[in-house]
Amino acid sequence: MPNNTENDKNTPVASNFIHRIIDKDLEGGVNNRVHTRFPPEPNGYLHIGSAYAININYSTAKKYGGKFNLRFDDTNPSREDIEYVESIISDIKWLGADWEDRVLYASDYFKQCYEFAVKLIKKGKAFVCDLSKEEMREYRGTLTEKGKDSPYRNRSIEENLELFEGMKNGEFQEGSRVLRAKIDMSSPNINMRDPVIYRIQYTHHYRTGDKWCIYPMYDYAHPIQDAIEGITHSLCSDEFKDHRPLYEWVINEIGFESPPKQREFGRMGVTGTVMSKRYLRELVEGNYVDGWDDPRMPTLQGLRRRGYSPEALRTFLNEVGVSKGGSVVDMAMLEHFVRDDLKLKAPRVMSVLRPLKVVITNYPEGETEWLEAENNPENPEMGKRKIPFSRVVYIEREDFSENPPKKYKRLSPGIEVRLRHAYFIKCEEIIKDEKTGEIIELRCTYDPETKSGTGFTARKPKGTIHWVSADHAVKAEVRLYDRLMLDGDKEVEDWKENLNPNSLEKLDSAFVEPSLKEAKSGSKYQFLRHGYFNIDTKDSTKEALVINRIVPLKDSWGKRK
Repeated sequence: MPNNTENDKNTPVASNFIHRIIDKDLEGGVNNRVHTRFPPEPNGYLHIGSAYAININYSTAKKYGGKFNLRFDDTNPSREDIEYVESIISDIKWLGADWEDRVLYASDYFKQCYEFAVKLIKKGKAFVCDLSKEEMREYRGTLTEKGKDSPYRNRSIEENLELFEGMKNGEFQEGSRVLRAKIDMSSPNINMRDPVIYRIQYTHHYRTGDKWCIYPMYDYAHPIQDAIEGITHSLCSDEFKDHRPLYEWVINEIGFESPPKQREFGRMGVTGTVMSKRYLRELVEGNYVDGWDDPRMPTLQGLRRRGYSPEALRTFLNEVGVSKGGSVVDMAMLEHFVRDDLKLKAPRVMSVLRPLKVVITNYPEGETEWLEAENNPENPEMGKRKIPFSRVVYIEREDFSENPPKKYKRLSPGIEVRLRHAYFIKCEEIIKDEKTGEIIELRCTYDPETKSGTGFTARKPKGTIHWVSADHAVKAEVRLYDRLMLDGDKEVEDWKENLNPNSLEKLDSAFVEPSLKEAKSGSKYQFLRHGYFNIDTKDSTKEALVINRIVPLKDSWGKRK
């Protein structure tokens, strides 16, 4: 996204139907420039779907050497908060979009919106209506039945001007009156049946305070803001397609020169999650997740905390492309690009998530040996590090089997394996808990002639397993994340029934290499055989290390390509 014409892998951004529309406009002289915008409501946090819309608007502007605006749609103060404004700004910066100095707000244009509403009243194109919400719904009609004119539709221009000014001055109760556009109650498009363009709302606004007690509706304010800012192409998701005639009506009736053009693209969904802002809010407020930044959430805050990079997300979005129809993308595709981004960046370290104690009986007590290991074999420039080895180590519990199945290639009684970067060991004795029978310790011997890097080839071990030195290991809480929602076509009455009960597993007795002792918040690693991990940016401290799994190593989508 930061590049004018290319994504992070230096491959051209694919052309799409929106670009073809713009090409035609430029060639036909309809426009001589391109200016787009992203207009988020500051009433929640951005998610992957938001990133999709941002990427379309920003990358389109950059492709044509144009401009991109960030404009907050703060026309409903009852649901908005500065917390969301700050979060949205932070997320869009992280994603890589650059609005230069154009952070704008719908509230910047409240005065103009009011003046244009007065203009519509004077033209006989707007009227003050006293119908209640229930009555207005009844008069509106249905998809198969025409609507009915409001009994207040034929008020005089003078009366409408007086009543609208009274609305602005706070002379009427909230909900008692609205200003409606006068269009066509028989229109087959319900959005054109005299829609509400202003309502009374006695709510403190986080920017304008109590200056206003009437607020414009989005469908009325949005085209005005686009026109004032010089937006050429107002790109939005296809849910606004049926609103386009109203967008154009507002532009035409007010009489803007060089009017913006609204065009719609299909929305993008991702398997294993939900995108509805209402559902996301319910997840947070119902304590189903640990806030908007829970690493299972599809919010950009959640993805950032989990350890996703903006580069991986941008590559994913460019690969998805732009279509007229909606699409649901496999989460495995996003995870593929996350792995692809991290494989050359993340140091590879050893960790033991479910530890089993191993005592090497013939290794000298109290001795520590420092072994050398590459930080990333695929990227030699990342250098090497030293790993401590001692008499007692931890291995993964799953790397030992008392009664191994056929073709088992890990540690078992009397079988020799290599400890990665270290020596061959052989299991000589199993120690079990007297009450439960659980294996609690292994007694092994090592062969000092088999040190890694010495070229020893006399014997071939059964397999290679990872480990950490018990005396030097750093204890950590490791959080393993899975899909938030269960996949599949099963229909349920309540979306909560589709929540994955195993979306989070906490392992509070894991151990990692001592090289992670001073790891900074947000640092990323590949844990051998386990996946890519990130030092949690919220809960991790020097005293209590908390690590999130970003993605496992298995790449089902990449293998299908």
